[in-house]
Amino acid sequence: MCCRYWADESPELRAIVEEMNDSPLVGKWRKMTGIKTYGEIRPTDVVPVIAPNRAGDRAVFPMKWGFSGKSLLMNARSETAGIKPAFKESWERRRCIVPASWYFEWEHLHGNDGKIRTGDKYMIQPKDAAMTWLCGLYRIEEGLPVFVVLTREPSGELCFIHDRMPLILPEKCIDEWIQPDAKPEKLLGEALTDMIFEKVV
Repeated sequence: MCCRYWADESPELRAIVEEMNDSPLVGKWRKMTGIKTYGEIRPTDVVPVIAPNRAGDRAVFPMKWGFSGKSLLMNARSETAGIKPAFKESWERRRCIVPASWYFEWEHLHGNDGKIRTGDKYMIQPKDAAMTWLCGLYRIEEGLPVFVVLTREPSGELCFIHDRMPLILPEKCIDEWIQPDAKPEKLLGEALTDMIFEKVV
C-alpha cells in the first residue's frame, strides 16, 4: 500500500505547484483546509495532482487524498479497480498522476504468532529518475476532487518490505494515462519496477 510520500521543492515540482496555483479550486480548498505542496504528504492532505481539464488537456489541480466511505479509502488495487464499485467509473474515465519525489513504506514483519508488526521505514523511488509519477484515480465529492493511489504487486527487491507497491509510470506515459478514452490496462506493462531504496534514519 502507499500511505505516505515526499515532495521535494525541486524545479520539476515547483513548476507543477505554480500551474496548480492557477486553478480556481485553490481558493475553494483554502477556505476549508490548507494545501500541502512540499514535505511529507499524508492521506487527507490536499496536494497537486495531474489530470485533464475540460478541454482534455493536461492540467494540475488541488485534490484531497482519499475517497470517502465507511472508512477512508487511500489506495486501490490496479488488478481489481476496474470491477470494484468504489473505483470502476474512475478507472474507466478519471485517472490521474500524483507527482512525488519518492514514496515511503514501512517494513512488515511477520511474528511467530502470525501477527504483523511494523519495522523500519524506507524511502523508495524509481532508479535513475528525478521524479516518481504515482498513478491514481479521482472522483468528485461535494463539488471537489479527491483521489486514491493505485497499487500493484511489488518488484522482487521490495518484497521484504511490503506485499504491495504503488503503480508508477514513466513520464512519457502521463498524457496517455490521464486521457478519459485511454485503456489503462494497456499501460500496465509500462509500469516501473526497478527501484532504489534506503532506510530512513
